[in-house]
Amino acid sequence: MNKKLKIRDLTLRDGQQSLFATRMTGEQINQVIDIYKEAGFYAMEVWGGAVPDSVMRYLDESPWVRLSSISKVIEGRSYLTALSRGRNLFGYAPYPNTIIDGFYKEAVKQGLGIMRVFDALNDLNNVKSSIEKINEVGGIADGAVCYTVDPKSAEPEKVGFFARLFGKKPAVEEKIFTDEYFVEKAKGMEAMGAKIITLKDMAGLVNPARIATLIPKLKAAVNVPIDFHTHCTPGYGLASSLMAVINGVDILDTNIWYFGGGSAAPALELIYIFCKKLGVEVEANMEAVGKIRTKLEGIRKELAAFDLVKSFPITFDPLKDTIPAEIDAQFDRAIEAAKANNEAELLNACHAIEAYFNFPKPNEIVKNAEVPGGMYSNMVAQLRSLGAEDILNDAMALIPEVRRAAGLVPLVTPTSQIVGSQAVNLALDRKKGNPDYTMVTNQFVNLIKGEYGKTPVAISPEFREKITGSAEEVPYDIASYKAPENPELPEFGGVKLAKDDNDYLLLQLFPAVGATFLKNRRAEEFEASKPKVEEVVVEEPEVEEEPITGPTVTIPMGGTVLSVAVKPGDTVKRGDELFVFEAMKMENSIIAERNGVIKRVFIEPGQVIATNAVLIEYEG
Repeated sequence: MNKKLKIRDLTLRDGQQSLFATRMTGEQINQVIDIYKEAGFYAMEVWGGAVPDSVMRYLDESPWVRLSSISKVIEGRSYLTALSRGRNLFGYAPYPNTIIDGFYKEAVKQGLGIMRVFDALNDLNNVKSSIEKINEVGGIADGAVCYTVDPKSAEPEKVGFFARLFGKKPAVEEKIFTDEYFVEKAKGMEAMGAKIITLKDMAGLVNPARIATLIPKLKAAVNVPIDFHTHCTPGYGLASSLMAVINGVDILDTNIWYFGGGSAAPALELIYIFCKKLGVEVEANMEAVGKIRTKLEGIRKELAAFDLVKSFPITFDPLKDTIPAEIDAQFDRAIEAAKANNEAELLNACHAIEAYFNFPKPNEIVKNAEVPGGMYSNMVAQLRSLGAEDILNDAMALIPEVRRAAGLVPLVTPTSQIVGSQAVNLALDRKKGNPDYTMVTNQFVNLIKGEYGKTPVAISPEFREKITGSAEEVPYDIASYKAPENPELPEFGGVKLAKDDNDYLLLQLFPAVGATFLKNRRAEEFEASKPKVEEVVVEEPEVEEEPITGPTVTIPMGGTVLSVAVKPGDTVKRGDELFVFEAMKMENSIIAERNGVIKRVFIEPGQVIATNAVLIEYEG
């Protein structure tokens, strides 16, 4: 067993599974970043995942500034790390190598040390170019294998007395996600040049008994450090992390106290107590961690609007505070149970520890459904926006069916959102009496078509034809990628929307959000350049709006308009695309359901639209 444990701190990226971290302003990060310099973490995950999108979308801040400003303070004392989706980077479509190369080169230049790369399908072809490029530009490539489980079996086939008498047995489904499956993926990533292998358990589904077999096999199979990343949502996180430490994991992902537990990774302070009892040195300055912890309590209170838990763990300092004897005994009980591979005893002890410190209880809904917590919350929000919360249980029950049809994809961003949204659509179809898969998102069509890569299990040609119109697999053609336009903005003096390569990278990676963010920057610059003059307000006469008299187009859920394909006067045929909007991170094409002439268009790209709003009017 290792006598030292490196820590990758996730607090500033994945605090409470991004609920807090993605809303932390640059000013709030500045409250703690000086102390982080003294914390001695092996690595700090500060970027990637939802952060670049969120800081532009919600905070109107530059993700490049966030990365470079943190790097300047840390001065190389800890590796700064980020998370990306292989060929998809942060988006939902595969990107050409030119964009991938440009992004990694700039990210490393701005201070990134380690890039953790994963693919939602565990398709190694989708991470190969990223691993190679990260190494080439001087970064450390961290290959993340996405952990998942085989979906729960359907209702067991009933076998009658005579069938049993003559030897007929119920059908047994093949197990796909074995230890060997994950080991082979890890070996493949190491062969491509990965310098770290992470077992990325994004849904917190890996139980301690599985860790007891999987970590030793991974360590025996590869020659690079093994990192373990998990979440506590279903209740396995703390116990599985302890099991990983006992089985020699090299690096463990944790969060600091007030941003740990619940939907996030385990709290570092609890891991520290376990390691102290085990004689394992945690490579972190716990005094500095304590100072950060104090600051984070105040910051979490400032972020109360985004706090779904509303319940704080008790105030605790592992360097100074005495643990009650009965709770200290639970730590010992957990260690002994882990060494004996007694999973039930281990989980009971860890749950007792978490309950004492007032961390959230295991989420039984997420545990039983075997889905990521973020996927569940997305589904709840989607159904709430539709006023259809009554079908949540139906949608949850349909996830295994949709996942099987889609090739047993792991449930990690973006496939978790794709499968979750499609399960909602399927439940809505059945509620309305429509044929299955009447409503499908663009991303689900692309997944079934083959554009995201090879799924763990082949998709049936019949299902592919039903969804895409063709039984043939069609991989994404990088040559068909259309770079976003960089228009001049006459309203701001004719400047370009993206004024440099970094701006244009944001436009390429986040077309809708990036365009809005950059437009705000150009507006600010234009206003700052104007001479100050006294503003004269002239009241415009009110114009009475023409009433709507023709047939209209509405949408079933609110979202953001991404593109509009028609204008007044256009003649459209049934089946033509009218516009594309984004809802719950999924793109949805709205198709003309009739032939006609467009009279008025009430939307434009970037506009936020409400459920059932009238968006287009036809000539009557």
